[in-house]
Amino acid sequence: MSELFAGGSFPKRAVHAGAAIVMLTVAFSAFARLTDIGVTRLPASPVLQSMSLRFYDNPQGGIRVETSSGESLAQFGPGEGGFLRGVLRGFARDRRSQGIGSEPPFDLVRHADGRISLSDPKTGRVVELDAFGPTNVGLFAKFLTQGKDT
Repeated sequence: MSELFAGGSFPKRAVHAGAAIVMLTVAFSAFARLTDIGVTRLPASPVLQSMSLRFYDNPQGGIRVETSSGESLAQFGPGEGGFLRGVLRGFARDRRSQGIGSEPPFDLVRHADGRISLSDPKTGRVVELDAFGPTNVGLFAKFLTQGKDT
């Protein structure tokens, strides 16, 4: 590889073209961010059903799901509930970075337009669960049908 440029310098046109691409990318990104061009937003939809949930790690590696009143909704053993674990991992990372413990409940909400979302009122993070397909959102929809919170 060193023999390729042994007799001359690196092509200046390539350096200039690369720099131009980087600058254009930054400029277009800044323009889109400032003007909201290309932004997709979900319209606000009324809440039909809501439930406060707590998720606990079992010493054996499982996860226990409870309502805020202590009613047990589900148990997942080690290796089960992969999607649930993935969603909770993101929430836990946000809580750790802000010094918030695992005790405050999460809000599971069914909206009038059919969407189901899980949110953390302490960090402000919201995950629209429908984006992950019917099987994954179905896992959380079962909690809404089992629980008694409104």
